[in-house]
Amino acid sequence: MPTFSTLRLGALLALSLPAAAATPPDTLEQRVAACIACHAAKERGDAFFPRISGKPAGYLYNQLVNFREGRRNYPMMTYMVDHLPDAYLREIADYFAARHPPYPPAQAGSGANAGAASLARGEALVRHGDPAKKIPACVSCHGAALYGVEPAIPGLVGLPSDYVNAQFGAWKNQVRRAAAPDCMADIAGKLTVADVAAVSAWLSKQPPDAAARPAAAASIALPLPQPCGSVPGGAQ
Repeated sequence: MPTFSTLRLGALLALSLPAAAATPPDTLEQRVAACIACHAAKERGDAFFPRISGKPAGYLYNQLVNFREGRRNYPMMTYMVDHLPDAYLREIADYFAARHPPYPPAQAGSGANAGAASLARGEALVRHGDPAKKIPACVSCHGAALYGVEPAIPGLVGLPSDYVNAQFGAWKNQVRRAAAPDCMADIAGKLTVADVAAVSAWLSKQPPDAAARPAAAASIALPLPQPCGSVPGGAQ
């Protein structure tokens, strides 16, 4: 028969052992916890982890496929999606597309000290492009309000200048690619370093509207200013 001392020792040991971990719920929200670890719920929006909530689902899906198939190179992302089937990637894309958390405070970046001339050049490229260099206006594809266009064109407002600079650099260096014809790689190749800095600085200074959503597909004219394989109907 156990003695009082034995029972007391057993009770003390039970108190000192960690409780068994509860089985996490099998929900999509639980499964994307790894995504949220970097693309935080309120989305810091820095040069490494951009805001993905509220982006068109088709765009998010395309990026997940691009990481899986090697058109974009970031080892952590490739590791996470390497063995995921298309249907699962679409679920993840739909999950984040449906979420619209508040925008974080603006991040000071390389565009913080841009001068008036650079900002004017950036706005001109965004709104009108540069016909002499055959550079289309950003608004001609990304929507007049720059919040993207359904189903596959991302918004540009709310992104830090350092992130935009990094992505243009990736396109220029062919580290980031998309389905052919790769319109952004072509555009990036026509922009000078000063042009990229001007565009990224101007975009980063536009205050985001928490109520804004990607525009309907009918809001932009097809065909696009140049062929774009990532956009339905844009590869002509």
